[in-house]
Amino acid sequence: MQVHHLAKNNSILNTFLHELRSISIQNDSMRFRRNIERIGEILSYELSKTLNYSSQTTQTPLGDKAIELPNKDIVICSILRAGLPLHRGVLNYFDHAGSAFISAYRKSIKGTDDFEIKVEYVACPDLENKTLILVDPMLATGQSLALTYEALLQNGNPKQVHLVSVIGSMQGVDFIKDKFPEQTKLWIADIDNVLNDKGYIIPGLGDAGDLAYGVKLQH
Repeated sequence: MQVHHLAKNNSILNTFLHELRSISIQNDSMRFRRNIERIGEILSYELSKTLNYSSQTTQTPLGDKAIELPNKDIVICSILRAGLPLHRGVLNYFDHAGSAFISAYRKSIKGTDDFEIKVEYVACPDLENKTLILVDPMLATGQSLALTYEALLQNGNPKQVHLVSVIGSMQGVDFIKDKFPEQTKLWIADIDNVLNDKGYIIPGLGDAGDLAYGVKLQH
């Protein structure tokens, strides 16, 4: 797996990461969602440089111009619910792409601090020979991404796989390296070194789904 860690080089990305992490700013849920969306756009721009292109002739009012355009074979899949703002950011740049949605959530194991990942809902177009962009803002343990990919394979085998995340843990990145095809590319804004015993990224930013859409009931 090729890991593209964008925050290793200074850019305007740092501003959006700062605002996502800051407890004095992140409670503005509209701004939180917008910052995830903007990071999705930045990651998509970098990802776009590695796609397959073909030449097409564009007619202008004054003549013709050959332009290399990306092939329209992309499917974007987001993990509900936290993935929705990131999905929108990626879709802003790949607006001709198909969309897939999947639920993957942590179900607590009663009487313990442990949890298991549950996948219960999949809505997906045909993935056979497509370019799959799988988006999840928080790459914590990596289990959600791995189980999501396994579930999606029932809809066909993609020719290329790109993973897009905002913040991950080094443990999660290492975990998924053996769960995806060798040529998979991970596009991630920033990577933190610590994952605590409850599976949360430290310092991370908290619960992305709650910050984007409000606190949920725990079951």
